[in-house]
Amino acid sequence: MQTESDVLTEHNELILSTSIERIVAGRDSALMQIQQIIEQLDAISRLTSEVGGGTAQDWAMKSGHRYDSWLTEDIDKAIPAITRNIDRSIWRDLMLKSGMLALMDAQARDYWHKNLEEGDLPAISEANILSTFEQLHLKKMDVFERGIINVFKGLSWDYKTNSPCRFGKKIIVNNLVNHNRWGFSLNWGWRMDQLADLERMLFLLDGRPIPESRGDVTTRLMEHIRDSPSKDVYEDEFFSIRYFKKGTAHLSFRRLELIERMNDIIAKHYPGMLASR
Repeated sequence: MQTESDVLTEHNELILSTSIERIVAGRDSALMQIQQIIEQLDAISRLTSEVGGGTAQDWAMKSGHRYDSWLTEDIDKAIPAITRNIDRSIWRDLMLKSGMLALMDAQARDYWHKNLEEGDLPAISEANILSTFEQLHLKKMDVFERGIINVFKGLSWDYKTNSPCRFGKKIIVNNLVNHNRWGFSLNWGWRMDQLADLERMLFLLDGRPIPESRGDVTTRLMEHIRDSPSKDVYEDEFFSIRYFKKGTAHLSFRRLELIERMNDIIAKHYPGMLASR
């Protein structure tokens, strides 16, 4: 699946260069054909039912999966559900290819995914796509900066190394790892998401493509802990991470110029609070 941003400059830099008209026309054509299929299945069901062969819900479903297909439901019930499923997938694909998800922190992505599954989706149309991505483009810096602020606010101020006013050369994070008789392991949850968010922000500030989740810092750290059980330090181009049996981890930043750019963003949102360097 394509994950890079590929854009339409005549409308908005976040809109895919793949023709919006083609997306909308393909979606509309597919729904029309699906409706025809449902109508044909209904006609065939009436025929087979008349000769004692049951309906499509009897002969078209695998054993144990009765009524699992929208294609065998009443058309007034099936088409809205199928339309929503198709539109949800298209919106998800557009967001992925636009690069907007990369700007979001874990909290924002969770909210977006929940809204995608449970919220009221705008129908796929040229006007709705253009309007949505124009709004997203206007807010993209706010989304990015909010991600940095959320990572910053998630730090524990129980340690003097962590300044409530700025990122320093090193931060201390609680509950990143776990230790038992088998050794260290990385804790699943919001601390792991926070570390991945922090790396994502550094990649974006450095103007570089963000690695897939399967290759982000949390995956590499898990592999390091698994493959080097006798070590308690992990290093890459952005971090030096020393982890301890009590669960804390000391993160030392290796690209201090990027940290200063993050501090500039913090100062923008909290003017007058940035600690002296």
